[in-house]
Amino acid sequence: MADTSPGWELYRSFLAVVREGSLSGGARRLGLTQPTVGRHIDALEASLGVGLFTRSQGGLSPTDTALALVPHAEAMAMAAETLQRVASGEAEEDRGTVRLTASEIIGTEVLPAILARFREKHPRIAIELVLSNRSDDLIRRDADIAVRMIRPTQSSLIARKCGVVALGLHAHRRLIEEMGAPQSVEEIGTYPIIGFDREPSIRRLGELGLVLTRDLFTFRCDSDVGQFAALKAGFGFGICQYALAKRYPDLVAVLPGAITFELDVWIAMHEDLKTSRRMRLMFDHLAEEMGAYVREQTPKAAGKPASK
Repeated sequence: MADTSPGWELYRSFLAVVREGSLSGGARRLGLTQPTVGRHIDALEASLGVGLFTRSQGGLSPTDTALALVPHAEAMAMAAETLQRVASGEAEEDRGTVRLTASEIIGTEVLPAILARFREKHPRIAIELVLSNRSDDLIRRDADIAVRMIRPTQSSLIARKCGVVALGLHAHRRLIEEMGAPQSVEEIGTYPIIGFDREPSIRRLGELGLVLTRDLFTFRCDSDVGQFAALKAGFGFGICQYALAKRYPDLVAVLPGAITFELDVWIAMHEDLKTSRRMRLMFDHLAEEMGAYVREQTPKAAGKPASK
């Protein structure tokens, strides 16, 4: 009797559309044409006898049935990747591709040099880097290994803590020479402050103990890279990692004893990847290098503030 159950290619397109929210987005993700992905979705719905998406001006929204199918389809995706690794013989060789995910600031300011040193030792391993703060990138299999500032809680992940990175208020030396620096937390609001635009990001600062309102920010940007660029340009006072500021001689810590908070640094990967040599090589390299990074954290404190 012939097997008429839907094939993996249909579920692969299904997952891509769920993640991207549209046929066109799913097609781009997979490198297929939109009509092909559309046919896959139609065929899957016909085979299962249920509708999987509702259409709206905003794109495609998964139905409750579709959402229930997602974890099972993701399990199929992981199995397919494992089969591919075994078949290609890459599991025990230092070649192939490793896909990483990290926050914007870590991905642009810290990882490039770390990854360059990895390439020198393992030139046959290609590296892909996704800049994202999503905590579920590994579970969704959007990446192989993640550098995260929060402890991974999913049981299917292998994680290693690299240390703790401290953050505090900083400013460009030129700005401090021009305006002076606040002598207390209460004075901060009288200086130009670099901060976030949207409320969820501002609330994150409150959770870390720095209670500020949007109106206090004279430069508003939800991108960490954008904020850091403004900080280096001398636009205002902003939050920065001490280890990162140490690499820029003109960035000076302000009120380091009064405004300092910490974030854990973790390296994580899906447990299914632990048998892959290239994944282990990258995982261990990142853990060692990020551990060295967090040890670079002696703040360069501002001297006695000049009068405004």
